[in-house]
Amino acid sequence: MTLKTILYEEHIALGGKMVDFSGWQMPLHYGSQIEEHHQVRRAAGMFDVSHMMVVDLNGTQVREFMRFLLANDVGPASTPGKAMYSCMLNEQGGVIDDLIVYDRGENGFRMVLNAATRDKDLAWINRQTDAFDVTLQARFDLAMIAVQGPDARDRVLQILGDTLTAAIGLKPFFSTTENGFFIARTGYTGEDGFEIILPEERAADLWRQFHRLGVKACGLGARDTLRLEAGMNLYGSEMDENSSPLESGLAWTVAWQPAERNFIGRAALEAQRDVGLSSKLAGLVLDGRGMLRNNQRVLCERGEEGRITSGSFSPTLGKAIALARLPLDAGKRCEVEIRGKRVPATVVDPPFVRNGKPCIQTEGVTSDEQHT
Repeated sequence: MTLKTILYEEHIALGGKMVDFSGWQMPLHYGSQIEEHHQVRRAAGMFDVSHMMVVDLNGTQVREFMRFLLANDVGPASTPGKAMYSCMLNEQGGVIDDLIVYDRGENGFRMVLNAATRDKDLAWINRQTDAFDVTLQARFDLAMIAVQGPDARDRVLQILGDTLTAAIGLKPFFSTTENGFFIARTGYTGEDGFEIILPEERAADLWRQFHRLGVKACGLGARDTLRLEAGMNLYGSEMDENSSPLESGLAWTVAWQPAERNFIGRAALEAQRDVGLSSKLAGLVLDGRGMLRNNQRVLCERGEEGRITSGSFSPTLGKAIALARLPLDAGKRCEVEIRGKRVPATVVDPPFVRNGKPCIQTEGVTSDEQHT
């Protein structure tokens, strides 16, 4: 069955090219993916992300449960409004999903899950609740709009400032609830912005208000090139149930302390950490012309091989870029096999772009140690 978000008719009205994405009819673009990409980097764009799954968790043991469920740690005490990125692991340390969890104080926690993993995520979480006093509510009644870019904050406050006074001083990676809106200063583009969760019946009106203000609609294509430039992982590409956070450039999301906290997959991660890794997730920049694509073979300096996990053209840099799983001791130079030919590339530390500015030098392509 093909699913449609509450904003489907808005996408059609704007000329969206609709494609199937994990069973959902979603806009790939509205005419030009590159223009939409630049719109977010230079001003503000909006995305319909209502296909993602919002889950609310409550109960007397909800905090203990979250500290068991996730590799990152929500902590023993509440910090209302705080957002946290984490992986949810299986017993082998593989990533079932990556997600953002929001601390809602007395109202428990809110999680936003990936659309492609929604059903298996809900089944997994429900199984883990058996030993805890926790109630899970899947919020099928909500929509979600992300407004991203250097002008995003001004545009959101221009429309919702009177309604969401608490959002005016909202810090990055914090959230607030006011007048039926849940708004978080988070995103998936490497730019400032907000993700707004609201009742479905109010979503179309807000979408149109943003559009009238010049916040252009953007599709899945721009969302993918933006997140790739920002060095952000995509579930199913950079990580899955057969790869751990340590192998996927996400070791920073694993909270090892306190040592007594037992979370799902901890023993497997500790064993992997103690033995040591054989591969790493790195960035690639193609030296010349060509396109980097998922699953292309990478030939490293010492003869070892790797594989591209996500590759595309970077509109901001004007070069082909990729994330790739490489041998741990891979050097700074490599070749990518493109249509039977070996094309030279440079290994860099992601991100490639953050807050609209390159994090690498495109001439000679050396990594910017400051990542500014």
